[in-house]
Amino acid sequence: MGAIELTASNFEQTISGNEMVLVDFWASWCGPCRQFAPIYEAAAEQHGDIVFGSINTEVEQQLSAAAQISSIPTLMAFKQGQLVFNQAGALPAPALEELVTALRGLDLAAVAEAPAGNEQAE
Repeated sequence: MGAIELTASNFEQTISGNEMVLVDFWASWCGPCRQFAPIYEAAAEQHGDIVFGSINTEVEQQLSAAAQISSIPTLMAFKQGQLVFNQAGALPAPALEELVTALRGLDLAAVAEAPAGNEQAE
């Protein structure tokens, strides 16, 4: 399955209702967005266990503003409804594969239990 179109009406349900979601913020006039699109679509076809969503920033301006998108393309990754990755710029295919692997392996429970900083007791 390829990437699905995300809108203000289905965004929250998609993020909260799926284990892992990648979201690509793009616009038709954006050259890097057009270059990244086939890479993103190919990954969407290859990784059926992850929902790949696309948000057209020109159509979904309020949603893009709410997500604080200042540069496109921007890629976000959500796991169990939590934002775990947010980066502007088109990723090459190998970097997108690394992100997919990291997303699958991310243990949110372990992250939540980890100490907040590197403070050491004296």
